Amino acid sequence: MAKILMRSGMSPFDNFNPSKVIVENSIGSNSGNLVYAYSLFRTLMTEGTEIDSTYYRLDYTEREIKKINENYDCFVIPLADAFRKEYVDSLKAITRLVRLLKIPAIVVGVGLRASFEPKLENGFPFDEAVKDFMNAVLEKSAIVGVRGQITADYLTKLGYIEGKHHMVIGCPSMYMFGRDLNIRDTKITKDSFVCVNNSSFSPKNVLDFIESSSREFSNVYFIPQRLNELKMTYFGIPNPLDKDKPNYPHNIEHYLYERDRVRFFINFREWSKFLSQADFCFGARMHGNISSVLSGTPSLIIPKDARMREIAEYHNLTRVRYGEINKDTSIWDLIEKADFKSPCKNHHKNFDNYRDFLKINGLENIFENEDNPADTPFDIKISNTELQPVVTTYNSCSRNEAVMRTNEFVKYSNGSVRRLKTRLSKRIDAQIVERKKLKEQINYKNKIIEQKNKIIADKEKIINLKSVRFALRASRMIRKFKINK
Repeated sequence: MAKILMRSGMSPFDNFNPSKVIVENSIGSNSGNLVYAYSLFRTLMTEGTEIDSTYYRLDYTEREIKKINENYDCFVIPLADAFRKEYVDSLKAITRLVRLLKIPAIVVGVGLRASFEPKLENGFPFDEAVKDFMNAVLEKSAIVGVRGQITADYLTKLGYIEGKHHMVIGCPSMYMFGRDLNIRDTKITKDSFVCVNNSSFSPKNVLDFIESSSREFSNVYFIPQRLNELKMTYFGIPNPLDKDKPNYPHNIEHYLYERDRVRFFINFREWSKFLSQADFCFGARMHGNISSVLSGTPSLIIPKDARMREIAEYHNLTRVRYGEINKDTSIWDLIEKADFKSPCKNHHKNFDNYRDFLKINGLENIFENEDNPADTPFDIKISNTELQPVVTTYNSCSRNEAVMRTNEFVKYSNGSVRRLKTRLSKRIDAQIVERKKLKEQINYKNKIIEQKNKIIADKEKIINLKSVRFALRASRMIRKFKINK
């Protein structure tokens, strides 16, 4: 029976309530992380395989790393745009962990964060950290999977050979259900069921376009993804990060919150169910739109940077460049011109390439003998798992519900503090044990050095004594020689 440790937040089988997710940041600050984790759990969970999540932990002690080596057969590392300045410390921590592991460590997707038209020739402040990471991972795996051609070109510039050290595989989430990808035909009208996603980091022209286009539909729902937005949805707490973006839903006074037209998902199963009922989805979120595609719903994405661009291009997602959006752009014109089936065109080829990547790295998976397996071990387990329903807005909940949410949050906050204290205490105890061992080793080595110094001193005495004897003997011989002469 194989055991896999995966770098991820909450497992697809974790039934964490919103308060726990908020307190522990179980989604890694963005619910989009749940999508590719769900896909990899499904892909790698063959009969008898167990998969555990790291819950984004990186601060493992040497004793814990030893247990990982003893209890797991492989460490799987799905990453998003990990090649970025803000992630350098975490990248270094992952590098340290990989170097200490004695089991395979396989990167299933990693990307570069850069501008839409990156100047790779200028390099980045984090180049050395990326090299250390690549060198460590390549010692424990056959090849690194990257999310798009821009990242591949970046690694090539750093000296790594495409096809030997790294290969483009796209986003693992796109292969969740296999080699076939099906997107429904739908008729999109003002009364259609439409889902919108957005990022406050989008340029102003994109924010303006998404805001105005949302108002074109009578049955529209906004699906935020960030942790701060989960807090706002669940507790009504304004999001200070977006307060200077009036064209973005940054507080519960926004019309979408006021009309209870906001839904936050903390598991992919419920997210996909909701999207599968929609007629259309559009916005500036990568996994918000990928989730729509996987659910069979036509989708239009507006990439704003290199990380979104390379995935959108590789998977041929239906898209419009942010630079093409202006005040006269009409959502209806884009819908009329769009080819919503475009993600299906290259999917077979991309899937076969992804399957080759898994094989090269020796990762057993459900696609080895079947292109589109159903009723997999994962499917059976997830169907029997109770998961949290969609999170509705604070505006819509009753007084009792509001009190319950508050009490629930206090409970998990207190519990989190206790768990943190326990973890810190254990970590301190482990460090004390390690320091004690180190001190014992130092004392032992000092004793050996002391013994050797004593031996050296004794030998020096002997040498000095012999030198004195030799000198006296030589002096006598010289005197005798003079007398005889």
